[in-house]
Amino acid sequence: MAVYAVAHLDEIEEFEDAGSHYRPIRHQLGITAFGVTAWTGHAAGDRVINEHDEGDPTADQELFLVLRGHAEFEVDGDRVDAPSGTLVFAAPGTKRTASAKEAGTTIIAVEGTPGKGYDARGWELWAPLAPHYDAGEYAEVADRLQAVVTAAPQYPMLFYNLACCESLLGRTSDALDHLRHAIEMSEEFRESAKDDSDLDPIRKEPAFTELLSP
Repeated sequence: MAVYAVAHLDEIEEFEDAGSHYRPIRHQLGITAFGVTAWTGHAAGDRVINEHDEGDPTADQELFLVLRGHAEFEVDGDRVDAPSGTLVFAAPGTKRTASAKEAGTTIIAVEGTPGKGYDARGWELWAPLAPHYDAGEYAEVADRLQAVVTAAPQYPMLFYNLACCESLLGRTSDALDHLRHAIEMSEEFRESAKDDSDLDPIRKEPAFTELLSP
């Protein structure tokens, strides 16, 4: 039996990331081989694609398709006029951004890392919470993340971030449980926990020491 998924773009829930608005196509359809997201500028002049440069920790190739409206890209200092149907490719580390020249301009972004399998980290679900985390609203983030990981338990990064919030809130048992889950899913988070100050409140717990032992 063929396995497939169907969704209309406008029916996918929209989120905000640093002032830009996106719909998480990859997560919605359960794609794990590559990243794909739809970004929309609701008014002319809105930023559609946020700036991304050589300092970004990712090493993705990116392909942008202007699906609706009219965009203007800035790629390594060059301005690129991009009406509907335009494709723009950016190599890893390329400084790029895009703005809407028309209301409702929508850009599909597809990404992947050359020579590596795609790492589906669930950033799409974390991005709306990041500003609250940065503002120190740990209780709100923890409560919302708990609901997120219940609905989408496949992303170890979200369990790790939940553990960090719970650690800062003094929810020691919950923090240790969620940190353990993140490490069991990905060894990356054993290394991350070694120097993460968010976990300092639970660092002296015997269970924490055991978690950091290989």
